[in-house]
Amino acid sequence: MRVLFSALLALTLAVAGGEALAQITNINMAINKAGRERMLSQRMAKAYFQIGLQVDAERSKKVLDASVAAFDSQLAELKDFAPTPEIKNTYQKLEAVWLNYKNELLGSLPSQESGRKVLAMSEEVLALAHQGTVQLEKVSGTTAGRLINISGRERMLSQRMAKFYQAAAWKVADERSAANLATARKEFAEGLRELAGAPINTQQIKDGLALVAQQWLFFENALDQKSDDGKRQLLAVATTSERILEELEGVVGQYETLQK
Repeated sequence: MRVLFSALLALTLAVAGGEALAQITNINMAINKAGRERMLSQRMAKAYFQIGLQVDAERSKKVLDASVAAFDSQLAELKDFAPTPEIKNTYQKLEAVWLNYKNELLGSLPSQESGRKVLAMSEEVLALAHQGTVQLEKVSGTTAGRLINISGRERMLSQRMAKFYQAAAWKVADERSAANLATARKEFAEGLRELAGAPINTQQIKDGLALVAQQWLFFENALDQKSDDGKRQLLAVATTSERILEELEGVVGQYETLQK
């Protein structure tokens, strides 16, 4: 099982990192990459907290490094692609807050004091990354663009839930973290139902969403366990959040190919 997960994680990193290297050529790809920036803002914090907790620390360090590299390259692409002055301005603002966040993530060994800063910065980066994604969806004006955004947001929520769970375990959570985790769980379930009901879903998308729903059961079970029950529960959240992310990457990629 451990060998299988290692292969799955490697594939996930290859998807996130490899696609980031391909230049943006159309609006659907832009929405996907913009949405992936949202996800990475949360995934990096999750990985940082796991390193601090010494939960699968070696693999979490690889996740953090790969996520930082992907965020950097995609941000440059999105700035270059920005089809309106407003969108370009959003990504210029994102670049400024990203530099501070990146420095906090990589500047020193994880500490709880720094972890609290990482939690706050991850919210600031997420807000601007979400703004850019929504702006790009509006430029698209298509059903496919909306579904790329929604499925991409599910991708982000998978990492957001894990982020808040690990923050609580490391005792760096703030007064809003528990409520934010509960909200993210509710929004993820709602988003999954909305995607499942989309009339333009292909059979491949339906199959992908079925796999996401299956992984969601495992992830929910992990999230239901108390975070102070030991590293076994923390590891379960770490691994299930990566597995559901991998399935979601496939679904978002399928929506990106639609032209409707």
